[in-house]
Amino acid sequence: MRHVTQERALRTREKLFRAGAEVFDEFGYSGAGINKILERAGVTTSALYFHFESKEGLAKAVMNAQPQAIEGMLHSEGLQRLVDITLVWAQRLQTDPVLRAGVRLSVEQGAFGVRDATAYLSWRGIMEGCLREAERNGELRCDLDLEEVAEFVVGACTGVQLYAQLVSGRQDLPKRTVRMWELLLPGVAVPEAAARMDLDPMRGISA
Repeated sequence: MRHVTQERALRTREKLFRAGAEVFDEFGYSGAGINKILERAGVTTSALYFHFESKEGLAKAVMNAQPQAIEGMLHSEGLQRLVDITLVWAQRLQTDPVLRAGVRLSVEQGAFGVRDATAYLSWRGIMEGCLREAERNGELRCDLDLEEVAEFVVGACTGVQLYAQLVSGRQDLPKRTVRMWELLLPGVAVPEAAARMDLDPMRGISA
C-alpha cells in the first residue's frame, strides 16, 4: 500500500510540475494564477502546497530543472559535449515547455522577488566539468581559467537566446548558437580540436 501511495504522490507531483511549467511558459509568473495551474494539472490546492509549499516553490523547481531536461539526451564527451549542450538547448527551447518556462522564470525572477542563481550555477558547473574533460583530452589551449570560460559560455548563451527571442521568437536560435561557437572556439580550443567540432545544429536533436 505504501508503494502505491508513493507512486500516486510522484504522479501528482509530476502533473503539478508539468502544468506549472506550461502555465509559466504561456503567462509568465505574474499571469500564472494558482487556479490556472491546478485546473491544468487536475489536482487540488492542498496537493500544490504539499509538494511545493507555494507557487513560488513550484516556480523555483521549474526554473532549476533546466539541466535535467538536457543532460539525459547527450552522448558525447569533452568539448563536443559542451557544444552539444548548447545545441540541444537551442533546439529544445523551440518545443519543451519545461525548458522554456525555466528560462523565462530565470530571466523574470526579479519581478516576483526572487534572486536564485541556482540554474546558472548548475550550468556553470556542468560546463566546467566538460571543459575539465576536454583539458584532459588535450583539446584546450593552455592557461585557460576553466571556471571563467564556463561562466562566460553561460552568459553568452543567455544573451543569445534573449536576442533570438526578441528578433525571431527563437526560431533562429540554433543558427545563432552555431555562430557563437564559430566565434568562441578559436579562443578556447587548439586548432585540431576546433576543426573537428561538429557544429551541425541538427546535433541538437540527436546529440
